[in-house]
Amino acid sequence: MLATGAAASDARGAVTNLPIPRFVSIKTDECNVRRGPSLTHRIDWVFQRKDMPVEVTAEHGHWRRVRDREGAGGWVHYSLLSGVRTVIVEQDMLDLKMQPEPEAQVNARLELGVIARLGECTPDWCKLTAGGYRGWAPKSALWGVKPDEIRD
Repeated sequence: MLATGAAASDARGAVTNLPIPRFVSIKTDECNVRRGPSLTHRIDWVFQRKDMPVEVTAEHGHWRRVRDREGAGGWVHYSLLSGVRTVIVEQDMLDLKMQPEPEAQVNARLELGVIARLGECTPDWCKLTAGGYRGWAPKSALWGVKPDEIRD
């Protein structure tokens, strides 16, 4: 399993030399998603949620092909993206724990679809900040972080 993860992380963007795929977030309240990597391509839709995590799957000049958690994708100008990591909660009333342990005290509960700022991650848990609360949540209940990703 490690070999697969290592091979996948070897792919690099031709423009940035950053890993492909990788997670980033939307920097603005409105972000045009285009059919191709230029202003002449038609706008297919508009992301309207600042800080929403998206996955970069390709690069072309100043453009990044991204996809959201439903798999919908298109081309976005790099200036509309941020390296700040966020995740979407994929489980309703997700317990935010004081420690990265199943038995730990619950600090808060997050609703399905909440966007949280991503902090450190262990093999099974990630530290989140949302709505003024901080705590640990199981990585399996989040979209925007790879299953084998470790963050300090």
